[in-house]
Amino acid sequence: GPTTVDVRVTGLTPGPHGFHLHEYGDTTNGCISTGAHFNPNNMTHGAPEDEVRHAGDLGNIVANADGVAEVKIVDNQILLSGPNTVVGRAFVVHELEDDLGKGGHELSLTTGNAGGRLACGVVGLTP
Repeated sequence: GPTTVDVRVTGLTPGPHGFHLHEYGDTTNGCISTGAHFNPNNMTHGAPEDEVRHAGDLGNIVANADGVAEVKIVDNQILLSGPNTVVGRAFVVHELEDDLGKGGHELSLTTGNAGGRLACGVVGLTP
């Protein structure tokens, strides 16, 4: 079944920011170490509701005037066990709005043209 993720990020510039699950839970060199979008099915970038999308394509989170983004994401491609588990991978907040693969930019079908990486965190389970 679907997995629910409760997201709360502070310190952002107001407005939309791409929010993705990336391949690696490695923050050794900051968020760049997290690799590309998690994409076990070798698809192009898309919106969370699209059939053709990276498993890690979670759309946008929107920061309010105080720089706080809070959202509940329910997704069928975020698995907590098995070979495509998201545990040990990283969530990344991007600088710009994700165009959901529909922007016509050369990066639209790989990254959603969402810009640089502002913040990241490794997915873990707590008892």
